[in-house]
Amino acid sequence: MKKTIYAKLSTMMFLEFFIWGSWFVTLGTFLNNNLSASDAESSVAFSTQSWGAIIAPFIIGLIADRFFNAERILGILHLIGAVLMYQMYQAEDFSTFYPYVLGYMIAYMPTLALVNSISFNQMKNPAKEFSYIRVWGTVGWVVAGVLISLFAWDLENSIAEGLLANTFLVTSIASFVLGIFSFLLPKTPPKNRDAKVSISDILGLDALKLLKDKNFLVFFLSSVLICIPLAFYYQNTNPFLTEINAKIEILGIEIGPTGIMATGQVSEVLFMLLLPIFFKKYGFKKTILVGMIAWAVRYLLFAHGNSGELLFMLLIGIALHGICYDFFFVSGQIYTDSKAGEKMKSAAQGLITLATYGVGMLIGFWVAGKVSDAYLISKTVHNWQDIWLFPALFAIGVFILFAIFFKNEKIEYIE
Repeated sequence: MKKTIYAKLSTMMFLEFFIWGSWFVTLGTFLNNNLSASDAESSVAFSTQSWGAIIAPFIIGLIADRFFNAERILGILHLIGAVLMYQMYQAEDFSTFYPYVLGYMIAYMPTLALVNSISFNQMKNPAKEFSYIRVWGTVGWVVAGVLISLFAWDLENSIAEGLLANTFLVTSIASFVLGIFSFLLPKTPPKNRDAKVSISDILGLDALKLLKDKNFLVFFLSSVLICIPLAFYYQNTNPFLTEINAKIEILGIEIGPTGIMATGQVSEVLFMLLLPIFFKKYGFKKTILVGMIAWAVRYLLFAHGNSGELLFMLLIGIALHGICYDFFFVSGQIYTDSKAGEKMKSAAQGLITLATYGVGMLIGFWVAGKVSDAYLISKTVHNWQDIWLFPALFAIGVFILFAIFFKNEKIEYIE
């Protein structure tokens, strides 16, 4: 790959995930403090990610794959996103904010597939080359979190002054930059211009045949269920750390909740490198069970840690993100790929994505909102121990069900 193309694709990935990390991590804190939204309303806002994931395949399948170059659609969607994000920045109440965040997520979620398509189109060996491009996305997410903490927008005094809203302004600017930059990316023409595409193809419904396999059915249901603990992390972690005033000091610089959470993405990169070794040595079942139990351990640490002497428990819980995410979701993608076969790979991955980020997370955000509301002590104070015990026990339940009903099988993994 030419250095200029590598630089363009890396910049694209950096901005793509810088944009997501700049506002989504602190969304719950912003809604609770700036817009006085209830936990139930926050769950409705977070669930827009799921609606975006459900609608995204239609935008990709009916438009991107058939009529327009991927880089042009990417540019248009991010320019639309820049406008919607600016409207979110100006919103003064939840009822005004919600339509814009819903529209934004419908525009943003398809771009996750588009940046991959643009990257793959330039690669001779995606299995070896893609990780070197994708890692810049993780760097972008980490940089976003660190910048928010360096500007101290996520600290108690700044939140009280309404400075956390600046995250939306920064995201709007970054979206505009990526929108313009997208038109300079390598041309990626549609591959299915003359092909007939059905709703079944778009949603990957042909892969439902795989559910006849008992093992795959157990894995499929477990994937949906484990998204409930996952939703608790996305929706509640930043408000939790903000509420208990968690912060650390590095080289004399005070790092707030968002910067602390960025260590989870660093962990994700490290454990992504360890995953192939673990997978080959211990097999799929043990790998995914480790991923499941890590969710339970994480939330038990959150339940019993604090911002004082037990802050290390919270830091360990966040650092477990690599195991929680990589060992379950990435190994699950490998398993799905091996079970599907050549003809059904895309459909199977589409079905799993729809089931997890669509249906699973939609249920998860709703449950997280209900549980958080149930343990609300006062307007801005929660009983966090009981809130975190719920996803911990839930993850243990999924772990037990998977351990009992999933029969061990050998999965080929090619690096």
